[in-house]
Amino acid sequence: MEQRLALSVIESLRKGIPPQRGTDLYSVGYEKLIEGIKRHHLKGIEDRGIIRFISGSWGAGKTHFFRLLRDITFKERCLVSNVELSVNDAPLNKFERVFYGIIRNVMTPSVYDEDAPTESAPFGRVVRESLLYLGAQDSLAGGELNHESYSKALQKLMADQGIDIDFKKMIQKYWETYLPEAADAAIQDQVRAEILQWFSGEGAIGAYRKRFGVNQMINKNNAKLMLQSLAGFVRLSGYRGLVILFDEAEQSYSIMKKSALKDAQNNLLSLINNIEAIPGLFLIYATTPEFYTNPKYGIVIYGALAGRIGKPEERSPRALNTIWNLDALETSIDEYGSAAKKIRDVYLKSYPEDAEKIPDDNEVEKFVDDLFDEHPSLSAVRFWRVLVTALVAHFDDRLEGDVRDTKELYEDVMDKLREA
Repeated sequence: MEQRLALSVIESLRKGIPPQRGTDLYSVGYEKLIEGIKRHHLKGIEDRGIIRFISGSWGAGKTHFFRLLRDITFKERCLVSNVELSVNDAPLNKFERVFYGIIRNVMTPSVYDEDAPTESAPFGRVVRESLLYLGAQDSLAGGELNHESYSKALQKLMADQGIDIDFKKMIQKYWETYLPEAADAAIQDQVRAEILQWFSGEGAIGAYRKRFGVNQMINKNNAKLMLQSLAGFVRLSGYRGLVILFDEAEQSYSIMKKSALKDAQNNLLSLINNIEAIPGLFLIYATTPEFYTNPKYGIVIYGALAGRIGKPEERSPRALNTIWNLDALETSIDEYGSAAKKIRDVYLKSYPEDAEKIPDDNEVEKFVDDLFDEHPSLSAVRFWRVLVTALVAHFDDRLEGDVRDTKELYEDVMDKLREA
């Protein structure tokens, strides 16, 4: 574990948010579910499409779990796109905009491993890496592509009958910008940007038809087919598949108009009904319990959809369940202690020069026990959030030499969490 990664984990936890990287360094309680996902879903993603749902109240750990799952997914040779479904950005009632969100947020394992800043157009990285893979060319030396590699890649692309022809044309045009006879770098960068805009639904069909020979934009009528093409292109490019993490963080379904809500539910039902026929696609939809049960906007108002999904079960989630109920996940005091010791290890990596100030494992274990005793069993704030927030504050206190007793620290932490 690099010190930089450890520091970034601690800094995120100080802010009360799961870190973008390194969630597995302190995570506990999901081991059985993750192993089931790897065994039952990710291992067979090349052969079928899969959809699963996550139910969790605020603070149940949906974001934490998504970050953990993303780490695992990359190791299983898949691409990941994390899309926040919202009324203004990616509303499910307008699936073409959901597709644009998938394109904007797709990430390759190489980008993740580099710990690079988020690219403005990450799908461009996917297309470029696919060219290298299909053309069996190690790199684009000098930014140029040899014709043999280009021809080899193009032949494989055009032979794939599962990818839309206009999708193929735009990929081809993107690849052509790396050929030796292409114009200067600035012009080719502009061409690549225009091509990526087509995948994001920007611009007018007339200009694209004239410049690139395509006959359609990605719109509400073809967005689901384009998603199928995307899954096929990902598999063609050497990955097992594409994992899409849908986060209904804003509960946008609760503020949609009735007509928009109906369209959103129809789109979701269509995905469920057709997902098995799209190899290489794994959709995971995370939302709150109200999504399943609310009589005004929950799926219970749409019998066909409710019948296909069901309701969260009051038991620890298993990979084969349609819904993974994070609210039913039980974490033991021993597991909390294990997580606390893991966070201690991250601190030791972050501040090796202050190792003597950081409490040892026995002290950490006692701190967890005392904090657990302070927290009411029926509190609306989950102990996991209390533990992580309090533990980071406690370690910071030790580094600064100003330690509060557990009760005082607990009260300060609860005030902070209530404000949040």
